[in-house]
Amino acid sequence: MTRQAFLQGVEEFNRQEFYACHDTLEALWMEASEPYRQFYQGILQIAVACYHLENCNWRGAVTLLGEGVRRIRDYQPDYEGINVTQLFEESWELLNSLQQIPPEAIASFREEVLTSQANSPSFPKIVLI
Repeated sequence: MTRQAFLQGVEEFNRQEFYACHDTLEALWMEASEPYRQFYQGILQIAVACYHLENCNWRGAVTLLGEGVRRIRDYQPDYEGINVTQLFEESWELLNSLQQIPPEAIASFREEVLTSQANSPSFPKIVLI
């Protein structure tokens, strides 16, 4: 059941259903023991950061992206069948882009992310290996 729920959370994340992903992964995180617990929490925090970005909450997005990338960093290059390095790098890139803008510019930044144009920041993806 845990693997099935994890894959459901991955699908929700990649469909940018970040709130649903949060609910799915939170249930796994709360029941998990280490080393899975920190791994699930890191992905969960990245998902919640993306949710905050969608809702123009600059502080929430920056804080949770920072926490999430810190938690998944040591699981590289891959773990539990996902490319952690790619998730880490894409999340780190989004965090760095967010840190370069003032909080009051979050709405226009959000639009760039949602339209995912070339050379624009985008939501990270979870790639299965």
